[in-house]
Amino acid sequence: SHTWFWNLVQNDFKTGNIDLDGCMRLLEKMQISFDEEHLKHVFRKTLDKHTGQLISMEDFRAVYRALVHRPEFDILFKAYSSDGKTLPDTQLIKFLAKEQFETQADETTALELIMKYEPIDEVRKRRHMSFEGFIRYMSSDECSIFKSQHKTIYQDMNHPLCDYFISSSHNTYLIADQLMGPSHLWGYTSALLKGCRCLEIDCWDGHHNEPIVYHGHTLTSKIPFRSVIHVVDKYAFMSSAYPVVLSLENHCSPKQQEVMADCLKSILGEKLLCAPINGEIDMTELPSPEALKFKVLVKNKKAGTIEEAMLRMDDDNRGKTEEVSDSDDLSDDYDSDDTLPLTRTKSTAKRRAGRKSSPQPQKKKKLKKGKIALALSDLVVYTKSQKFVDFDHSLEFQKCYENNSIGESQARRLARYSAKQFVAHTKRFITRIYPKGTRMGSSNYNPQEFWNVGCQMVALNFQTPGPQMELQDGKFLDNGGCGYVLKPEFLRDRNTMFTPHNVGGYSRPMSLSIRLISGHQLPPSSLSKTNKADPRVQIEIYGVPEDQARKKSTVVKSNALSPKWNETFSFNIQVPELAMIRFCVEDEVSLVNNEFLGQYTLPVMSLNTGYRNIPLLSKEGIRLESASLFAHIWFY
Repeated sequence: SHTWFWNLVQNDFKTGNIDLDGCMRLLEKMQISFDEEHLKHVFRKTLDKHTGQLISMEDFRAVYRALVHRPEFDILFKAYSSDGKTLPDTQLIKFLAKEQFETQADETTALELIMKYEPIDEVRKRRHMSFEGFIRYMSSDECSIFKSQHKTIYQDMNHPLCDYFISSSHNTYLIADQLMGPSHLWGYTSALLKGCRCLEIDCWDGHHNEPIVYHGHTLTSKIPFRSVIHVVDKYAFMSSAYPVVLSLENHCSPKQQEVMADCLKSILGEKLLCAPINGEIDMTELPSPEALKFKVLVKNKKAGTIEEAMLRMDDDNRGKTEEVSDSDDLSDDYDSDDTLPLTRTKSTAKRRAGRKSSPQPQKKKKLKKGKIALALSDLVVYTKSQKFVDFDHSLEFQKCYENNSIGESQARRLARYSAKQFVAHTKRFITRIYPKGTRMGSSNYNPQEFWNVGCQMVALNFQTPGPQMELQDGKFLDNGGCGYVLKPEFLRDRNTMFTPHNVGGYSRPMSLSIRLISGHQLPPSSLSKTNKADPRVQIEIYGVPEDQARKKSTVVKSNALSPKWNETFSFNIQVPELAMIRFCVEDEVSLVNNEFLGQYTLPVMSLNTGYRNIPLLSKEGIRLESASLFAHIWFY
């Protein structure tokens, strides 16, 4: 390995010793990811031995080893290498089977890994793996904590739409906060590129008969509806082939609704779904994501039936409107629920809990009629917005293609006091949850409690970073990141009695054990002038109420480059199919104050077993190139 290293680097030392920049360039050439602060620190430590700003080839080797040769990898390597220098393919197979629980590993698997990760030619030709190759394998995506099978679409995509969790965003056009933030097309672009499959578009009348998109009655800037649809046309299917739903918050006059219908038809063309796929009118269940690939669906109020719309298909509908009765206007979101006074006396809360039925609105609202342009109404097929009354009403009258939007406060009460009915409801109907209007800083609610009762579209403010958005991103890493994740059977099968508070026979308990071994090149604390931090790792489980858990490691003092913990954490998880696990690294600034350094969240069912690296993401959800945790995962 010595000769390999010299051959690789000697060219860069032809003209003499190198400085820090040369050192960076050389590491980049070798495809070694590094954090600049950590590299500077290691570089300076090497310089301490002599004066000047340059290091020799021998010094560079020391820098390389300090960053790359991790002792925790060395221990594993030596345990399987008889001469301490290389692993023959047979030993590599043993390592994979015994340590990584890859029981089906065979000669082919081993050879593939050797071909892919072994950098030293003569070792590779002998079908061996050197420590250099082993390090590269252990740091690769293949050795990540996230199961590689789940990085592809592996679920059955032929169930009806309501059988999936669907990645959904609220106020998609906002990048900053709801009141002053710039409404920006980038909001739509980035959500679509993230695999979001349900976008909210808040439409209002604009000048010159051009509908505009913004957050009504506030100071956010305005963007033309037309431009948003162009973005949808361009980016809808870049990261996923499965259908995109445009949830229209429609405040437009019938005249501008016709302009909207024109935009949708002329810009989206073939992509726009404007009639049932097989011309079927009597639908008993929704079509599947598979059947709707590359289609854009319009979610809006609708006048009359699908059949009437089909009969009108070739007519000229210009200027024709119909009334849709509703308790507000054509928009779904600012619902009465969220404007209720927040204080409620104990006795009514008790009565509510006792009654276990859906809470009654405090006073009957006058039914207003909104006018809808038939041209727009007729574009609504499988996603008709229907005001939610209560579960019994839905059971009796609601059609499978009618969807409800429920504000988070009302939804939270329903999930708490009528969970069984809520679960029965989401087995039949697509249900969208949205943040209450009083969240002015675009803060988010915890989506988990609504996934627990089977809500398909749990809409979050994608522009707001934090644990809620991290759960959303983590959940939809699953199934190839396509934006659709099949719900567990007990949230689909009409006969189950599952509720999150009473999991009963639907529990498939998992005993999970995580040995947190070490960290590598963690981001230094913002308070550190060099590369230091006092890192601690928090491991959290989100899921049904009895699975919620949080455990913390000890703090490692003043080491962000290579902190070692070697601590084991155990969790008993009753409903792993709904559980998420979050690893969060913080810098302990003081006893009461921590600074976020990085995190990674994934579904418990997507965990890999064995020795795994845990990539870390920044607050904004961007992968921190060189930072990771190293852990051993085991469950039964």
